[in-house]
Amino acid sequence: MAEQRPPKTHIAYHTPDAIYIRGTDLVNDLIGKVTFTEMMFFQITGQRPTPAQVALLDAVLVTLMEHGLTPSAIATRMIYVSAPEALQSAVAAGLLGVGSTFIGTMENAVELLAEILSAPEGEEARARAIAARHRDSRKPLPGFGHHLHKPDDPRSARLLALAEAHGTPGRHVRALRTLARAVDEAYGRHITINATGAVAAVLGEIGFPQEVMRGVAVVSRAAGLVGHILEERREPAARFIWELAEREVPYEPPK
Repeated sequence: MAEQRPPKTHIAYHTPDAIYIRGTDLVNDLIGKVTFTEMMFFQITGQRPTPAQVALLDAVLVTLMEHGLTPSAIATRMIYVSAPEALQSAVAAGLLGVGSTFIGTMENAVELLAEILSAPEGEEARARAIAARHRDSRKPLPGFGHHLHKPDDPRSARLLALAEAHGTPGRHVRALRTLARAVDEAYGRHITINATGAVAAVLGEIGFPQEVMRGVAVVSRAAGLVGHILEERREPAARFIWELAEREVPYEPPK
């Protein structure tokens, strides 16, 4: 059996008087010299971002930070009133809602875009096949549809326009628009590209690693949930939500 090599990290290490991230001195070369968005891209990818990459990642972070009293915000508020001494627990509870139904569907959507971009039969043919596959299976189509924003999600149009304005390669945006046309045709009606569908295309354009795209939503939404905690302290809503649930979801004995 071959000897197992010890694991390594390429991200960071420290000495008694310094901290290095990706080989760069944190104190002298990063603090006060890069923005949070630049630092996030650098820490995750190991590459210094271009101005376009920074602008588009920043736009995505702003887009995903807030959407009102959604399940993640409600969960955070409920846990905060249960354990107000542990703000981090309340934020963590809300972040558990970043998944394949709400907020975090960009990972599922980008898989479809990658499938289209690598299709040997051509992008349009594969897009039609994907649309038909989801229609026939009656499964949700990642990156499409929204129960509130109709006929179109305004966030998506803005994000895609920004990607085009910054001169990105355009492959992922093209694949998304191709899929959108195929979806409308297959379903016989217009279905909006939602925010996470646009986010998938934009992050693909800037070369953000596909396997951790949902992490962008986690980082962004964490800041939004802190805002909900502060509001919960000043204008409590969690107990009202709790009492509303008790009133509107009555108990019925089992038959």
